Amino acid sequence: MTVVFWLGYGLLGVGALLALVRLGIGPSLLDRVVATDTLLVIIAAGLAVHAGLQRDPTVVPVLVVVSLLAFVGSVSVARYIGGMLLLSSADGQDVGLPEAAEERVARDAEEGR
Repeated sequence: MTVVFWLGYGLLGVGALLALVRLGIGPSLLDRVVATDTLLVIIAAGLAVHAGLQRDPTVVPVLVVVSLLAFVGSVSVARYIGGMLLLSSADGQDVGLPEAAEERVARDAEEGR
């Protein structure tokens, strides 16, 4: 059991470290959001591994709270960023769309669609 214990926690620790690195150097807001969500999932997985290996059911409510926090946080940020994409700039193009999508929107506007 000790091999499974150290292997499980070691892999989760490496994943958490990589998520923290991505959180620190992520150039955009979305990179940081994905890293935070990944970190919360790793924390939930660590709690689940602990509950399973130690046969400790008292951790399960904390696991549920962390999982709900990760879900609500991801949905909230996705709605926030989706709202940012709906805002228009001064020239009428959508903010944050790739150039190909902006060209398509402009072409559709000219054709009257």
